[in-house]
Amino acid sequence: MNARRDKEAQIARKGCHVPRRSLVATIVVSLVAAATTAHAETPTATNFAACNAEAQAAVKEGTATPTTKDYMRAEAALKSGTVIPDSSDPQLAGMTPEGMKDAAYQAAYRTCMRKLGF
Repeated sequence: MNARRDKEAQIARKGCHVPRRSLVATIVVSLVAAATTAHAETPTATNFAACNAEAQAAVKEGTATPTTKDYMRAEAALKSGTVIPDSSDPQLAGMTPEGMKDAAYQAAYRTCMRKLGF
């Protein structure tokens, strides 16, 4: 019984009863997890081509569901003649210039980019 009390007193004096290896392992696993989730993949030209093709098909089939922002961007692109994607929506990167003028195309393109993880 005294041995147990001595061990508990020793742990209390040290202030930490977690073995050092467990603590180090936990920290390493946490850092690796944080690094992998913080690193986002960048879309490639292949991703852009696939999403442009999918968006064209969706517009043709009438399956895209545009949002108010899609309509606003399309209207702005038609009025101004510029077809630069809105930088606040990274899911529009790589879209064809003609696609920027069509709200349904934008919706389908964004859906495709989301499905690819972007």
